[in-house]
Amino acid sequence: MSDPRDPERNRITARIGRVAKVGASMSSAVVARASGADQATLARVLRQALGQSKGPLMKVAQLLSTIPDLLPQAYAEEFRKLQAHAPAMGWPFVQRRMRAELGENWETKFASFEREAAAAASLGQVHRATSHDGRALACKLQYPDMASAVEADLGQLKTLLGLFKSMDGSLDSSEAIEEVGERLREELDYARELKQMRLFALMLADDPRIQTPEPLEQLSTKRLLTMTWLEGKGLMHWLDEPQQLRNRIAELMFKAWWGPMTHYGVIHGDPHLGNYALTENAEGLQLLDFGCVRIFPPRFLEGVVGLWRGLKAEDMDQVAHSYEIWGFKNLNAELIDALTMWARFIYGPMLDDRVRTIADDVPPGEYGRREAFAVRARLKTLGPVLIPREFVFMDRAAIGLGAAFLHLRAELNFSEMFAQSVEGFSTEALAQRQSDAVKHVGLA
Repeated sequence: MSDPRDPERNRITARIGRVAKVGASMSSAVVARASGADQATLARVLRQALGQSKGPLMKVAQLLSTIPDLLPQAYAEEFRKLQAHAPAMGWPFVQRRMRAELGENWETKFASFEREAAAAASLGQVHRATSHDGRALACKLQYPDMASAVEADLGQLKTLLGLFKSMDGSLDSSEAIEEVGERLREELDYARELKQMRLFALMLADDPRIQTPEPLEQLSTKRLLTMTWLEGKGLMHWLDEPQQLRNRIAELMFKAWWGPMTHYGVIHGDPHLGNYALTENAEGLQLLDFGCVRIFPPRFLEGVVGLWRGLKAEDMDQVAHSYEIWGFKNLNAELIDALTMWARFIYGPMLDDRVRTIADDVPPGEYGRREAFAVRARLKTLGPVLIPREFVFMDRAAIGLGAAFLHLRAELNFSEMFAQSVEGFSTEALAQRQSDAVKHVGLA
């Protein structure tokens, strides 16, 4: 239950205002649908409307576009064009936010605090600051009334996905939207993100090459997250470096993503290129954002590893059992065949024991599109297939990671690296490690 003393709690009046604002932007899409527009036209109109809405709805549309098998192709292509950047809010907002979170004398708690935002996105903005002990800091401030905006926009999104289902009919995304909603609500809780930052530091502590920011709890709240500033160069800076260096970056990224997944059942659910940076000579990898993190039931990882083993051994009974563990319903030979088309694509590089690229001659933005189109065509003959909620962010993150490897043009033995990551895998051991880790950082 939300605290009635919290002026930015999820409020019905704020939700109504948000629905009215977004509804005005979406009216053009409603008119286009009523007039019989084809899917390509409707997708373009929707993208233009979403671009005007800003905030959570645009963020979710961008997120959905990165899951190739969730949206019809026309919509995925249009939604990928949405821009993540948003104009920063001005100094009066910053003062109000900082005063509300740290008190009237908030400026005295920093040696310096920059008025201009260093970065701005759909849910908040970041300011550089300096601590009294000389450390460079990043202060992440959430925009006002985001809780109400999220609830309003999720309602609009359910309507939107219902429209896709009525026109396409191959996938039932009802659980997927519940998953997206839960992750988005968590992303608004900066106190939780602080703990998730600590969780990743703990899980990756055995490799000093991978760095995470250090959060400052005394300067953080539910809507303000203060952490050390990591001074690295973004991933795009390194794309023309020698092959060996690009391979090293990709190897670090593989470990930073798959290590927590196979040892703790935890993934970074937003492997966006902007969430990675590298230190001098790409010696160290920096992870920069921990708002979107998925902690899986340990048994889900039994399915992840079991599917890899089943595909590798051509054991279709084990493959089908993995789909059951993941929660796919009404499995039959046709559905298993369709799901395995997608599984062979996702796991392909990790089944092929040789040095290779992730996908030869495929542009990063097209990674997975062709395969998703073929799978959807097969699923259309089987009726709506319910996508289990746990599947959503694993699928999305795996595609995002693959696209990053394509940008880097990395050439590695992905099969060997994955085999090392799951060597000695045990669901029970993972469950214990996960339990100990989440308790240690206060997430239990």
